[in-house]
Amino acid sequence: MRRRVRECHKAGKKSMHPLNRSRSNGCCQFPPINGAEPGARLGGSGPGIKGPAARSLPVPRRRPAMARMPGGWPGAPWRRRCCGAAVLLLLLTVHAAQRAELGADTAAATINHAPALLQRLQGLLQRGNGSDAVLRVRPAGSDEVQVFHAHQLLLALQSDVLDGLLHNRSVLTLDEPPDSAALFDRFLRYLYCGEVSLQLHQAIPLHRLASKYGVASLQRGVAEYMRSHLASESSQGHVVGWYHYATRVGDAGLQESCLQFLAWNLSAVLGSAEWATVSTELLLLLLERSDLVLHSELELYGAVEAWLARRQPEARVAERALRAIRYPMIAPSHLFQLQVQSPAMLRHRAAVQDLLFQAFQFHAASPLHFAKYFDVNCSMFLPRNYLAPAWGSPWVISNPARDDRSTSFQTQLGPSSHDAGKRVTWNVLFSPRWLPVSLRPVYADAVPGALPAARLEDGRPRLVITPAMSSSDFAGVSFQKTVLVGVRQQGRVFVKHVYSFHQSTDEVPDFLAHADLQKRASEYLIDNALHLHIVVKPVYHSLIKAKK
Repeated sequence: MRRRVRECHKAGKKSMHPLNRSRSNGCCQFPPINGAEPGARLGGSGPGIKGPAARSLPVPRRRPAMARMPGGWPGAPWRRRCCGAAVLLLLLTVHAAQRAELGADTAAATINHAPALLQRLQGLLQRGNGSDAVLRVRPAGSDEVQVFHAHQLLLALQSDVLDGLLHNRSVLTLDEPPDSAALFDRFLRYLYCGEVSLQLHQAIPLHRLASKYGVASLQRGVAEYMRSHLASESSQGHVVGWYHYATRVGDAGLQESCLQFLAWNLSAVLGSAEWATVSTELLLLLLERSDLVLHSELELYGAVEAWLARRQPEARVAERALRAIRYPMIAPSHLFQLQVQSPAMLRHRAAVQDLLFQAFQFHAASPLHFAKYFDVNCSMFLPRNYLAPAWGSPWVISNPARDDRSTSFQTQLGPSSHDAGKRVTWNVLFSPRWLPVSLRPVYADAVPGALPAARLEDGRPRLVITPAMSSSDFAGVSFQKTVLVGVRQQGRVFVKHVYSFHQSTDEVPDFLAHADLQKRASEYLIDNALHLHIVVKPVYHSLIKAKK
């Protein structure tokens, strides 16, 4: 009997151990009492203990049952959370230990086998090992088909468009323009390796492929290539074609870059075969600009006349283009010749007769007297950036970072023939490292607690242009100074920056901000010299209008 009691006592202790809790409701298992079934509910009227014994026993608090996952043990989510937390804690501990170890190890290094991986990806594309997609590229108007064995995973990583086209299919036929089809292998190589080589004539078809298949990184890369190669030499010219393409695809940044390059280097474009490819919209857009850089307004008229003869547009386009010419900027002697000898003028003279009459009036009277009767605050009387000697002078500054330089030159007082014999002398001072007076060391040392004075090396380039004397002839006119900065890129010299101000470049905060004149390899230096061209443009102002 005593032996049986001891066994029951041991069995009771064992059932109370935490590891022997029930997996169904989270409570502890108790040994059967008075013949009750194991796991029976204590209390209530269900099967189990009945009678006075049931009322005398304490009823343990029942714990909520844990959800059972399909195929798992009861309480599995709780155990997974515990395991996940433990694994996360272990990873954080290992990471902290690794960081501590790397911090203590001064010989830590990074092993980079990225080039070898790119080489293997390129080989994977060339050999087509393990490919699960076939791209059939068909040039428009041709029966030839190029077949490429590719991998859907790599295509999907780079192009959502190709990922969608290859959904539930493994063979895809793509119709492309001939120039795009010829570059499809390079396009695929970029999708695999992230790099591609191209030339000027390949930029548009490659950008077209990137746009069509939504490869944004390649779109940005090709657009940046185009912006940085506007000055590159090409037999047929490429900037006009790039502008037209940017207009079609809606790339405003590339469109503005091409338009600005054409405006600032128009003389070079006018004498090339590229001028004949200019569209009507681009021609009219250029003629509206006042920042065109060219030899004279007469040169622009000749180029417009040649464009009209080649393109033969409708009358309204020709008349609009001719009315955009600024005839007051052309000498009267040349205006007489145009009325007699120019085919375009003879054909459309009625459309520009009023402008010609106004130009002759401008040349016949003094600008001050003319401004009393006519509105001179319009583009017709505003000069462009003319390179002719009467409007300014080039200035080549050797070793520009060495010290201050000065020069002087003369220009005409204005384009009016009334002032034909009047000249203005201009003094120019260039400082490579100029500091405002408030930042110079002498002031910083005199004021207690002042901020550290800027060093002379921290100065920035500055240009000041002032007239050598004042004159009563300056009444009713102010002079706008424009500085053209020439750079050499891909072996070609072109205008990269244009700065306009009234007296000094202090009015232009970014004047030569990125020139870095102390470096001989700076793109702003041509044979270690800074190439500038200064243009002085008179701007007329309306004074007192005569009563009618």
